[in-house]
Amino acid sequence: MASARATFIIGSRGSQLALFQAEWVRVRLAEASPDVDFTVKVISTSGDIVLDKPLPEVGGKGVFTKEIEDALIAREIDLAVHSLKDLPTELPEGLEIAAVTRREDPRDAFIPHPKSALRTLDELPAGAVIATGSLRRRSQILSWNRGFTVVDLRGNLATRFSKLAKSDWAGMVLARAGVVRLGLQDSIGETIDTRLMVPAVGQGALGIEIRSGEPDLAELLSVIVSEATTFATTAERAFLGRLEGGCKVPIGANGRIEAGELRLEGLVASLDGKQVYRGSVTGEPSAAAALGVELAETLLRSGAGKALEGIQR
Repeated sequence: MASARATFIIGSRGSQLALFQAEWVRVRLAEASPDVDFTVKVISTSGDIVLDKPLPEVGGKGVFTKEIEDALIAREIDLAVHSLKDLPTELPEGLEIAAVTRREDPRDAFIPHPKSALRTLDELPAGAVIATGSLRRRSQILSWNRGFTVVDLRGNLATRFSKLAKSDWAGMVLARAGVVRLGLQDSIGETIDTRLMVPAVGQGALGIEIRSGEPDLAELLSVIVSEATTFATTAERAFLGRLEGGCKVPIGANGRIEAGELRLEGLVASLDGKQVYRGSVTGEPSAAAALGVELAETLLRSGAGKALEGIQR
């Protein structure tokens, strides 16, 4: 009698983007391991259900991952595909990130109103209304141009595009990676330079979470691991972890490998954008976590700690 084929269940949120990402992972794993079955199971998270409140009020970091992690711990699924930017820096006991995929462009993008001829933030007049669901984006927009009005925006990409079309907003700011993954890149008016807007920690990368102590599954996942992205996001997550930040705090980081070295840029801002602390550090990729902590300490000494205390109060 032939032995049963191994089957692994992939947990994912149910949005179009999340399912695209989970299917991308499933296809690549199936191609690399044709003798193994991989299936996708949809799990609703509190971040998907509660859409009438800003993310910080819903719970911040973890609102898009907790229910999926609970299913992983309960062995209802075997691995979870997350947008890495949604994963808290502290994982539940018994879970680990087994793979970080090659990163899409981590920058943010400005999506103008479909009826607008103005394609960039620079072109917008004073008083222009820009929508975003991110405090990090909000604070950096306000820091750059205090004449803009920023409004909150929640929902999956389809919902956000629908809300924009029905609004009188000048446009909205989203992560470029998700827009491109769903083939909506023609809607992008401007990809925002990191000198103007530092991306979210882990933005553009996928993090695959599994239960600890499952080396065979980790080995299967090795085919989708990007070493460069792993180093970059390890530094970013160490930076965020030292600052103890999440969706409730405007923190950004952008790591990348350049000429064999890891360069990390980081930002901490006040909610109103009036205080912005930025810095950078360069070092060996193998020291990624230490570099992230080093940059966080530098910004804390420069005054970022006071901004964080003010937000937490």
